[in-house]
Amino acid sequence: MAVPKRKMSRSNTRARRAQWKTAAVATVACPQCKSPKLPHAACSVCGTYNGRQVLDV
Repeated sequence: MAVPKRKMSRSNTRARRAQWKTAAVATVACPQCKSPKLPHAACSVCGTYNGRQVLDV
């Protein structure tokens, strides 16, 4: 395994870490009730998934 020979400076460390950004959660509109929901998941408002009722809400 590669091991660094020299200590990385604080500015280089912070410049590298500056690229670690969080991404916004991707949501899609529910086809039944039009509320935002996670893709490929059942809607938490109306309980439908793929055009059929799967959760009792």
